[in-house]
Amino acid sequence: MVWVPVAVVVAVAMDGWAGLIHGRVWHTALWRLHVSHHRTRPGRFEANDALSVSHAPIAIALILYGCRGTPGVARELAFGVGIGMSLFGVAYVLVHDGLVHGRLPVQALLSVPFVGGYLGTVVRAHRIHHTGRAGGAPFSLFFGPWESGAVRERLTQHAATASARDPRSTG
Repeated sequence: MVWVPVAVVVAVAMDGWAGLIHGRVWHTALWRLHVSHHRTRPGRFEANDALSVSHAPIAIALILYGCRGTPGVARELAFGVGIGMSLFGVAYVLVHDGLVHGRLPVQALLSVPFVGGYLGTVVRAHRIHHTGRAGGAPFSLFFGPWESGAVRERLTQHAATASARDPRSTG
């Protein structure tokens, strides 16, 4: 069961990879396709959707190899990487396309205990990305609140509120 921790690590690491590709490739060499995402969408789909599914064939091939390849560590690793990529892809579609851009009816995710507050911060950070003409940082989705400084700001506000409520506080 080597594939389980591999899948978790890959699912988390994919946001760093996606942020890197988004900032270094989509906003430069592939801007002609990606710009459709920074404009009002005329219909249900946009040219940028082709970029969003570009990792799917790789994930599918890795999963298939993990299911049908010669048993061993390579097969387990391939399966784990494919599953991790797929988990990230599903989470990305739900949060980015659903919560941020309203393309899916998933607003109830914002009311999930322990998760909804963070997802709201993710949505706000990604909207910062869309405020500029060509879009600037944050380029990651789930790490976006850290890139934008929103997490630091929220922790500072939380500490200030807690300090104000604490009768032992001298400030």
